Amino acid sequence: MSSKVDDYLRFHEAALSIRGQRQQMIASNIANADTPNYKARDIDFSAAMNNVLQRNAGQAPSELAKTAPQHLDTQGAVGGSTQLYRTTVQGNIDGNTVDMDVERNQFTDNALRYEASLTILNMQIRNMLSAIQG
Repeated sequence: MSSKVDDYLRFHEAALSIRGQRQQMIASNIANADTPNYKARDIDFSAAMNNVLQRNAGQAPSELAKTAPQHLDTQGAVGGSTQLYRTTVQGNIDGNTVDMDVERNQFTDNALRYEASLTILNMQIRNMLSAIQG
């Protein structure tokens, strides 16, 4: 019984985890807006979710395997997808690539999507409880 409940909620667990890590990364970009040579980073949410869902389905994720010690390590990667650097629209003279307008927009968008996932998860739990209680 618990495995079916786990399967039912696993998608939202993964989505919330990736969104939370993305929120931290965007907040880090905002905090380092004045740091010379700081490169703004982000996560490709759809690629990270695809990797998590493929891994949960027993399929091999669409990522490269580390076959030699000299290869870059992806253990710190989110959902099996590596952290990406934002493309620079207009770079600063100090080498910083943080665009505060883009970062604020992404921060707000990610926060709204995180809240929407929580709301959907809460509704699913309520539906399960009402089905159990009758």
